[in-house]
Amino acid sequence: MRSLPLPLALTARLSPVVVLAAAGWALSSGPYAATPAAEDRTTQQADDDKSPSAPATAVVSKTYGTAPAPCDGLGKKTIDSLVPNAKTAGKEIPSTDSKLRRTCSWNALKGYDYRWLDVSFEITASDDAARTSFKERVAARSGGGEVPGIGDSGYSVVNLTTEDKQQTREGVVLVRVSNALVSVTYSGSDFESKKAPGTDEINKGAIRAAKEAVAALKDGQKG
Repeated sequence: MRSLPLPLALTARLSPVVVLAAAGWALSSGPYAATPAAEDRTTQQADDDKSPSAPATAVVSKTYGTAPAPCDGLGKKTIDSLVPNAKTAGKEIPSTDSKLRRTCSWNALKGYDYRWLDVSFEITASDDAARTSFKERVAARSGGGEVPGIGDSGYSVVNLTTEDKQQTREGVVLVRVSNALVSVTYSGSDFESKKAPGTDEINKGAIRAAKEAVAALKDGQKG
């Protein structure tokens, strides 16, 4: 059998390649090819399914960035009135984060009459955080009432305790001012009579200190 002429043999060998190439053209560029628009829609849909919509940027209301110096929150006249014989400078209580939480304490004994006063400032992340914390703290205490005209929200409560026949009356005032919380604790005992000062005296003293502390907060550094 004679060999086919070279051009004819080459044509025979290339025939399968031509057929496959033609088939490939039909799938990629011919009538059976997927339209670009359909592919784009499929890809876009897949991307949309994978990517959640971006949340709107939340605006956080935050008026105060740092807690003020608590021992500077009350004037000498107020300290002398509420805690006779106490040093005006007071004593700051160590804090794990002095930028966000600071407390000052005054205490003294005049004769047999003892008084103790604490003023605390706490800075939260936002107004909402402060509002939630304030509500939780109020809920944890009972028997008190609202204090109008002080900060955004104010609450006071007075309790009497007795230990070894010695009475102690303690008043607590909680105040929210934007994203800051102000807390005042004022207590007293008479070690001679074993009696405690009256409810009205303790409550009014705590509210007086709270109002002055709130004023100091507003006049202090803001974020």
